[in-house]
Amino acid sequence: MGIIFHEETKTFHLTNGEISYIMTVLPNGHLGNLYYGKAIRDREDFSHLLELVQRPMFQYVYDDDRLFSLESVKQELPVYGTTDYRAPMVEVLQSNGSRISDFVYVSHEINAGKPKLEALPATYTENDDEAETLIVTLKDSLTGIKARMLYTIWSDRPVIAKSVEYVNEGTEAVYLTTAYSMCLDLPDPDYQWMQLSGAWARERHIITRDLEQGVQSIGSNRGHSSHEHNPFIVLKRETTDENQGEAIGISLVYSGNFKIQAEVDTRNTARILAGINPDTFDWKLDAGEHFQTPEAVIVYSDQGLNKMSQTFHKLYQKRLARGEWRDKPRPILINNWEATYFDFTREKLIAIAQKAKECGVELFVLDDGWYGARTTDHAGLGDWVANPDRLPEGITGIAEDIEKVGLKFGLWFEPEMTNKDSDLYREHPDWILSVPGRHDSHGRFQYVLDFSRKEVVDRIYEMMAKILSTAKVSYVKWDMNRSITECYSAALPADRQGEVFHRYILGVYDLYERLTSTFPHVLFESCASGGGRFDPGILYYAPQGWTSDDTDAIERVKIQYGTSMCYPISSMGSHVSVVPNHQTRRETPLKTRANAAYFGTFGYELDLNKLTAEEIEEVKEQVKFMKAYREVIQYGTFYRLASPFDNEECGWMVVSDDKKTAIVAWFRTLYTPNKCFTRMKLHGLDPDAIYSCNVLGGQALTVSKTPDGKLIYEKVSGDKGEDSAVNVIAGPSCYGDELMNLGLITSDTSAGEIVGEDMPCGDYDSRLYVLKAE
Repeated sequence: MGIIFHEETKTFHLTNGEISYIMTVLPNGHLGNLYYGKAIRDREDFSHLLELVQRPMFQYVYDDDRLFSLESVKQELPVYGTTDYRAPMVEVLQSNGSRISDFVYVSHEINAGKPKLEALPATYTENDDEAETLIVTLKDSLTGIKARMLYTIWSDRPVIAKSVEYVNEGTEAVYLTTAYSMCLDLPDPDYQWMQLSGAWARERHIITRDLEQGVQSIGSNRGHSSHEHNPFIVLKRETTDENQGEAIGISLVYSGNFKIQAEVDTRNTARILAGINPDTFDWKLDAGEHFQTPEAVIVYSDQGLNKMSQTFHKLYQKRLARGEWRDKPRPILINNWEATYFDFTREKLIAIAQKAKECGVELFVLDDGWYGARTTDHAGLGDWVANPDRLPEGITGIAEDIEKVGLKFGLWFEPEMTNKDSDLYREHPDWILSVPGRHDSHGRFQYVLDFSRKEVVDRIYEMMAKILSTAKVSYVKWDMNRSITECYSAALPADRQGEVFHRYILGVYDLYERLTSTFPHVLFESCASGGGRFDPGILYYAPQGWTSDDTDAIERVKIQYGTSMCYPISSMGSHVSVVPNHQTRRETPLKTRANAAYFGTFGYELDLNKLTAEEIEEVKEQVKFMKAYREVIQYGTFYRLASPFDNEECGWMVVSDDKKTAIVAWFRTLYTPNKCFTRMKLHGLDPDAIYSCNVLGGQALTVSKTPDGKLIYEKVSGDKGEDSAVNVIAGPSCYGDELMNLGLITSDTSAGEIVGEDMPCGDYDSRLYVLKAE
């Protein structure tokens, strides 16, 4: 197991018993792919998998050979223009204007563990026995450009991580105009392509379509991974569902402009490329310089989408996220933004914190409006000094006030932006991304700082570090509220302007790295107008992200369901907000808002002082429930059960590692009168264990028999208890195999006439089921 090299046939076999990834050195010295999928037994020679055939209109590499054409060969580093007409993985513009390359095998090495990528986030190992890494070196002899191709396979995960480092060992500068992180050539296109797409407030909805001849892709050229498309796709067979069938997930560990593309040729092979978007990229590589592409992570499953997602969840949770907060249950917080927006005083903040403490909340977060001349979104960004009119004792003072209440204190920043009405901009007007002689576009009246410049990043770091080192700040919400326009840096020459987008993201990573290293006890949460940069790259620095600005529970069920295709529950910032909801104007029950928000980091985005006494008691029970079960929810195994994109009723569940506890969530978007009986088949339980099943929230019926055999139906009122989120109803005890094979009964007891009109029912209902092995 691990990485096997067969010297005689120049064949590499990466395998761990779950997957096999097989490559060979082709007759022209290029690196070719022979197989990727479920593990197969090793053999010395896989050359029969290299299929060559003479075809009309093929061009051939060798004068005396009419079989070997790159047009029909699966490759690892394909280039355009030397008998392959498909999209290239790399393109090198040379001083003579040529874009033709010829990367030939030179050597390889096999190392235990996994090397760190310079200046870039990536998955990692803590012990060398967790993985092995193959580095294959290819070189273009004419230009002297060397490609070091990195492949890591984990010992116990169906995962391959790929990236490339380019080194200019020639004497002249060249330009990388295309530098994808990976190519995966597949022998057939019989897949459905799944992507996570949307827009602000409806991020990461699941879109599915068939692969067909031609090119299809997703990507971003906005300067960040974007609300529109997430850097993640799935290729699944038509019959694959959540629990069976073959699926390949591809995730790019990057936060900037990206593209993931599928090209199906007319001979029904499929080429998948993933990496930096070449449309906005051009990197000058001087002699002696090197360039590292971001990492692409490929996950294979032959047990459906849930298995694929669970692999991503555990990998990203434990071997992408880092630091002190990686394994900790996350604090329950309250954020003042939707409670006050810019209209707050020190006294108002303390009052919100006091009520939150009464309810059991652990962390208070002060959002936008605390700094500079910031009373609206027109001014102040970039001036990270407390506004003395609002906070006379500064951040140190308000942090101490909140600590005296008994809560930890958190603070909002938007480090990458500035307003023109700010001291920072007046001092350094050339520090924004702006094209000389052109108009500057704004978003939310703000402009993007040039994070490709070290002096800009240094200045922001100094201001943030001063606050974090002098005030009791336990949490930082890092926001980013606009995309990049007029992408031009005043500090770079004309022939390096194509580097600005990537250099900008490297600057963001640099600031994150410095702050998280200097302040390891601070919990960082990423935000980009909600979900505009919810990607694996940021997860490397901030173990949780604000999933969406849309806090409506029904919309959040869709958003969090889609997000779970790749990202762990512990990474999803999720809050209970006020009704009518500020994004949708929808009114949903308080229990449903909590039931959706439990499946994330959990918190509140409202003024608790405006709730009724009954609602406050409900909040206290919600907080109590989350504290009891957050480790199971955030770090257990997550299963999607029924999709909100296909059904009016949907659900998911999470199971503890020991399978003794499971939390099942059921949601209804729209009510159907006289509803049919319904069940949800559960997953991941111990089939031999007997589980007690308590229903949290709602009402139910018990059915019993009289001595003469007549059925008696009685309505059950719940009692508050240890597991309560208002009401706990004891349901029947069932074996795990029954719950998985027959299903958990989720029938709506208000559908018939037995209950009467007093039974609450309607749209936006939800229930939680707590299952415990007896």
